[in-house]
Amino acid sequence: MQAELLAKLEIKYPIIQGAMSWVANPSLVSAVSNAGGLGILACGHATGETVRELIQETKALTSQPFGINVLLTSPHVEEVVKVVCEERLKVVTTGAGSPGKYMEDFKASGTVVIPVVASVALAKRMESVGADAIICEGMEAGGHIGKTTTMNLVPQVVDAVSVPVIAAGGIADGRGMAAAFMLGASAVQLGTRFVVSYESTTHQNFKDAIIKAKDIDTVVTGQITGHPVRVLRNKLTRHYLKIEKEITSDEQPDFDRLEALGKGALRRAVIDGDKENGSFMSGQSAGLVKKEQSCQDIIQELMQEYQDVIKKQVNLLSV
Repeated sequence: MQAELLAKLEIKYPIIQGAMSWVANPSLVSAVSNAGGLGILACGHATGETVRELIQETKALTSQPFGINVLLTSPHVEEVVKVVCEERLKVVTTGAGSPGKYMEDFKASGTVVIPVVASVALAKRMESVGADAIICEGMEAGGHIGKTTTMNLVPQVVDAVSVPVIAAGGIADGRGMAAAFMLGASAVQLGTRFVVSYESTTHQNFKDAIIKAKDIDTVVTGQITGHPVRVLRNKLTRHYLKIEKEITSDEQPDFDRLEALGKGALRRAVIDGDKENGSFMSGQSAGLVKKEQSCQDIIQELMQEYQDVIKKQVNLLSV
């Protein structure tokens, strides 16, 4: 099934870069694709015109396949889908809903559709509407997360669907890749590791925060809103969690306080490098990321580590 997925995506290595808002831009996406992985553009709530510009800029930087993440709750989703089909992108990943409404258009343009899911039920639903593969994201991931760990979610999704499964959440080295493949995944998706690549235009303060992070340095905010987000601890998260506690005890919860605090926080982290008031979205794998590297070196290192782990385990079995 891995060979089938690689052939469908037309990539050399089973490594996909996560579509991180403000981070996954043409510079990073093209570098990952040029290195043999699959780069994925993040377009968020961008207009169709802006999305076309992002796609064309990326095409100018790579002749290799790349994809784009379509946020189905975007107010511009209709025009974005139209642009993606016109530009005939190789891959679309989707989030925050079902792509069923647009599946016919995607298929007609030859686009591979891969929804991101955080539960078995949603994975089965996505397969039923025609998904070509499933990105199964555990709660160890950075940014918006579900409730189940990658270790538990991946094998259950693999057992539940007949399409290739891509494991995401908490994977940052070859050992994580090997573990994901042993669980039945056909590829892996990494986000945090690629934030720290040379080709990532993310502010150096963000990169340094990941490199310096320890195993316990991420925290989940937004639990009471129903939209949990994993980020690195800082002044913003301490304030946010304090307000969450206050709201929990209020007779008439005022969620607007949280919305106001979080507004623009991701941009403050990625673009401005605001160490105190930025939302440094990062997975628990941050503790495994120790240096800044090129995307080429990251992918080659991942593959070498993965092969070394597999060879070692084979040797143990033959003893």
